Amino acid sequence: MSALVVGLALFAAILHAAWNAFLRNGADRLWTVTVMSFSSTVLALPFIFVFPLPTASAWPYVALSAALQVGYSVFLVAAYRYGELGQVYPIGRGTVPLLVTLGGYLLAGERLGAYQMAGVALVAVGIMSLSLGKSRASTSSILFALATGAIIASYATVDAVGVRLAGHSGAYTAWVLVLYGSLLPVTFMLMRGKLAVNVRSPEMWKALGGGLFAMIAYGVVVAAFALGPAGPIAALRETSVVFAVLIGWLFLGETLTARRIMACGTVAIGAICLGYQS
Repeated sequence: MSALVVGLALFAAILHAAWNAFLRNGADRLWTVTVMSFSSTVLALPFIFVFPLPTASAWPYVALSAALQVGYSVFLVAAYRYGELGQVYPIGRGTVPLLVTLGGYLLAGERLGAYQMAGVALVAVGIMSLSLGKSRASTSSILFALATGAIIASYATVDAVGVRLAGHSGAYTAWVLVLYGSLLPVTFMLMRGKLAVNVRSPEMWKALGGGLFAMIAYGVVVAAFALGPAGPIAALRETSVVFAVLIGWLFLGETLTARRIMACGTVAIGAICLGYQS
């Protein structure tokens, strides 16, 4: 890979960890993630009028992906309510390649190579280390983080099928984002009763900025995929686990113990092994 591709993959990892840190530090995280979704909705909305409509067979996948991403947002907020960034993020991110790999093995009969078997073992050990001991995350946090990872793996699988059926990847992505941005405020109002938005509030603009960070992170990794091999890029992308721990320590005042460093490093290395073989 070129230095440019490596740099893009690492930049995407930093941005992804950064917007999660922003969400973790929010006073009302459900409100924050809801307002964050406005950024992607506004950016995606014009494209639904430019791109052709997805094919009829793709619409169930569009709807399911958007619904799953709403669930992802809700569960991520719940996980951060009870746990720190340096614990929740590695568990959630590490669960994704682990479940995808095991799902391919159990459901699709895919064979596991040496790197994949090592990756499964390392991610499992790293997650267990974060889940056990005196400084472990709370049980609620662990369960919500695991559920978050499962939902991410689910909508990634749905998107992998849906985008092929849609006939146009840009149209599929735009409709998913617009539908997600419509469903999440409705979900907020069902849970809270009212969504208060004040355009003069600094918190609103901070949340919109966080949403922009998330969109840039997505765009940067897509650009990396266009310039280099998907497997190694996906592997480098998983270094976001390490960046999340460092950001939590530097900016959120989270404890940086040797055990947490080793656990998160183990998850990152395991995820890299799994991603490299994807």
